Amino acid sequence: MNKMSLVTDVLGHLPFEPMLDTVAGLGFEAVELGCGNWSKAPFVPLDELLESRAARDAYLGAIRARGLEISALNCSGEQLAPNAKGEAHKVVVEKTFRLAELLGVKTIVMMSGCPGANRHDTSVNWIISSFFPEHEAILDYQWNEVFFPYWEKTARLAKDCGIERVALENHHYNLVYNPATARKMRAVIDPVVGVNFDPSHHMWMGGDPIAALREYGRELIHYMHAKDVRIERGIAGAQTLIDTTWMMDPTKRAWNYVALGHGHDVQWWKEYYAVMRYIGYEGPVSLEMEDLSMSPLDGVKKSVHTLKLALPRAFD
Repeated sequence: MNKMSLVTDVLGHLPFEPMLDTVAGLGFEAVELGCGNWSKAPFVPLDELLESRAARDAYLGAIRARGLEISALNCSGEQLAPNAKGEAHKVVVEKTFRLAELLGVKTIVMMSGCPGANRHDTSVNWIISSFFPEHEAILDYQWNEVFFPYWEKTARLAKDCGIERVALENHHYNLVYNPATARKMRAVIDPVVGVNFDPSHHMWMGGDPIAALREYGRELIHYMHAKDVRIERGIAGAQTLIDTTWMMDPTKRAWNYVALGHGHDVQWWKEYYAVMRYIGYEGPVSLEMEDLSMSPLDGVKKSVHTLKLALPRAFD
């Protein structure tokens, strides 16, 4: 049975226990908790939980008292960035792994990361079109000199911490963002590292998430997010989906993250989750809500309605 989880950052305006009450009241069975880096970690006092067993016991007790469990810890960020941010994000990744061990959490959600263009670069360089020979040289450096060494080391750390699944989100601005790059990663890195498949990213890149599910297969998918995208009529047709408009200015963008069902209808999601079952994924489905057209709680409620209709399982 695919348990229904929530990426809890969307309710970051609430205190911890009222957030848990809200999550349980909406019918979720698990929570995905942001530990830092891109997340403001509204519900994870990382250092306190690492240092205090009493704090960890109270923390887990509050979650379990609502009939919830932790589906994953999330430390998504830019740990391969060639600057101080990258070094700081590596620290949070390592702390998150250690906290997972102490809490008994077996799944970590994070990004694969993206380095600079060369060893002298000071900012991330995401190559999305290989047109000149120097693009191939950049990709060779990024994968072979930065990505593989980091992930060989990080996969060992994950296993040392008892983590069973490190799920890399198929996110833009990262080296692993589609089935081809995931398979390139898997050819070298231990299978403890796989994919967190978020269909919304595949949508705005112009792909078919249902086809992607079949291509990834069960062996690559370690975890799944639930999030939708709407391609904005009139803008996308004129400007294409390659859009650098600021994310917080949705009225001008060619595409936007939206509540589940507000980009693709329920029938589409029913097919998507049927294929999820066909490939054998039975893990959590974790809702992430980033729709700027409505309040966070309203977006969660509307998304839950779609998710309950679409998942191939019964709800009480």
